[in-house]
Amino acid sequence: MESGTTILNAARQIGGSVVPPAMCYYTKLEGSGGYCRSCLVKVAQGSAKDPRPMPKLVPSCRTTVQDGMVVQNITSPEVMDNRRAITEFLLINHPLDCPVCDQAGECHLQDLSYVHGLEETRTIEERRTFEPIDIGDKIKLNMNRCILCYRCVKVADQLADQRVHGVIGRGDQSEISTYILKAVDNDFSGNMIDVCPVGALTDKTFRFKSRVWYTNPMDAHRECPKCSGKTVLWMKGDEVLRVTGRKDKYGELEEFICNDCRFENKNPNNWIIEGPRKIERHSVISQNHYDPEYSGEDGSLKTEVGRLKNSEQKQ
Repeated sequence: MESGTTILNAARQIGGSVVPPAMCYYTKLEGSGGYCRSCLVKVAQGSAKDPRPMPKLVPSCRTTVQDGMVVQNITSPEVMDNRRAITEFLLINHPLDCPVCDQAGECHLQDLSYVHGLEETRTIEERRTFEPIDIGDKIKLNMNRCILCYRCVKVADQLADQRVHGVIGRGDQSEISTYILKAVDNDFSGNMIDVCPVGALTDKTFRFKSRVWYTNPMDAHRECPKCSGKTVLWMKGDEVLRVTGRKDKYGELEEFICNDCRFENKNPNNWIIEGPRKIERHSVISQNHYDPEYSGEDGSLKTEVGRLKNSEQKQ
């Protein structure tokens, strides 16, 4: 491993079940990580030079690997107990919005709670609630769903000319909000939606239009002076319902895209469609809407390409 590699990124290079979950860390966002505590692991041996174990669980997104280090993730009962507790804390104020939330089917908190969540809540206290608000002409904020991962704040800090939103309040009164009389308005603000691991920030142009598993994700690109122009078109028939950046298997954007590509180009004719986006088979997005006729040998899915080709031949 290269010097400075974190335990989390080392685990990602190995892959599989050894990879800890991460709700706040984001590779391309400097300073991210260390907030959600869902990636805590046990270091049973610090290094070959100093084999003593670390006395407490450590955040894998911030702790660098050492030669001879021994790390326990799912093999440690302490880690698994802690992860269940963290999941319970993240869900304390989270509403049961999954049936109506646009993030359902691609929500990291949904995945985390499925594996580590309790069947029934143990809390009887009243949950804190907020009214959904517009923090821009294309972005809806539902603070009830926010887990304060700070990803959207990091995006604004590192991609926008000036950040106009952040975390206000302290402790259980903390919330994401814009500054007085300000709205999020910059060319890359839509990336806040893509990096949000839950349904706190949603695309107003896609709001309640469809469940993601009823759409066909297609890789597409266009010439764009502001960004790479490499995106995913989420299509239903010939209609583009939404445009997002391309994400890797850990849900992180490969490249940030501009708002012109995301919001202003919903016409398929504006894009060069490369083919279906390869989605991991365990994802709900890949289920129940692809025809076997256009399935590739490698598991890639070609429904939309085949349909488009057939329609072109008929014309």
